[in-house]
Amino acid sequence: QVPLVESGGGLVQAGGSLRLSCVVSTRTFSNFALGWFRQAPGKEREFVAGINWSGGRTYYADSVKGRFTISRDNPKNTVYLQMNSLTPEDTAVYYCAAGAAVDDYDFWGQGTQVTVSS
Repeated sequence: QVPLVESGGGLVQAGGSLRLSCVVSTRTFSNFALGWFRQAPGKEREFVAGINWSGGRTYYADSVKGRFTISRDNPKNTVYLQMNSLTPEDTAVYYCAAGAAVDDYDFWGQGTQVTVSS
């Protein structure tokens, strides 16, 4: 078991920004690839962004490229998602995840709500 706890969600107006944080409770944090997913009402969970163990490689869904940035701070056991130029279509519950690789996530956080108003 690897607990993950997200924070930073909330209500923001279109065009605004939020930064999500996720603290991963493991002594081997730096060994994990990390990612962010989201699930909007009535839709399936979708991949948003991923980052490898070193932070040297990042991946983004086309819908967020140029607007969202994923980063990690290994000494703090934390992964971040900086979200800029938010639109109502970004409204969703956002989940952080950890796993052996960017495409292999085994552990999930509880989710944090992001609501973007028009």
